[in-house]
Amino acid sequence: MTDRAGAPVDPVLLARALRQWSEMGLPALFLDQLDRSQAVSLASASASAAAPVAPVLPSIPDEVGAPRPSTVEETAAAPVEAPAPAPTPVDDFDDEALREAVRGCTLCALHQTRKQTVYADGAPDARVMVVGEAPGAHEDATGLPFVGEAGRLLDLMLAAIDLSRRDSVYICNVLKCRPPGNRNPQPDEIASCSPYLRRQIELVRPEAILAVGSFAARLLTGSGDTASLGSLRGTVHSYEGVPLVVTYHPAALLRNRTWSRPAWDDLQLLRRVMEGA
Repeated sequence: MTDRAGAPVDPVLLARALRQWSEMGLPALFLDQLDRSQAVSLASASASAAAPVAPVLPSIPDEVGAPRPSTVEETAAAPVEAPAPAPTPVDDFDDEALREAVRGCTLCALHQTRKQTVYADGAPDARVMVVGEAPGAHEDATGLPFVGEAGRLLDLMLAAIDLSRRDSVYICNVLKCRPPGNRNPQPDEIASCSPYLRRQIELVRPEAILAVGSFAARLLTGSGDTASLGSLRGTVHSYEGVPLVVTYHPAALLRNRTWSRPAWDDLQLLRRVMEGA
């Protein structure tokens, strides 16, 4: 990384400067200027430059509920087990067969409007699996989940707790095709795609799952269509024995800063799960 004169910039010093800028409450400078690898490198430098601090993560009001900070009682509660799903024909597929099945899927009407399916990105033997809602326009164009500005923010969030999609995180969505106009997923679309997601979880066998956004949270916790994200976060759930933590979607966080602290709390809860607390 260089400055305008072409001279090398020390990433540690830059990270410190950006942290001070953020703590002063000034506008963010870099999300729309860095590619994903630069953002992750910057976050890593930031982690080593000083003691951990809560990043200024933008946030958004939940679709249904209001923000509710996590509590000691909630995080200490026993995991809440989601109901076991019914068997489907993809249960015996390996990763290659599952990827091909997704690529050629016509189970719902979304195949008529997609440019391409979006299967997954990240480490196949990941420690953490991040599950989002559905592809957006960037994802539909690239075939990769969580790219663009939301993807860069997700990478920064993961780097804050020493995780990365390259080495330790597997990223996918509930839906594998983009809903037109980025509308909400429909029940029949979720029902058609959820067997693919379940098989992905079985193949990756992560140590923990991070569900981002209401639709992923409701599906994986089995909480039903009316549960608010605020009512689901702050607790360690369980998906077929895998610890599950719920937080806000990065695309939503970019639009509103109200839930910066709760999002940071959710990441710390995930860290404690990973450490076996």
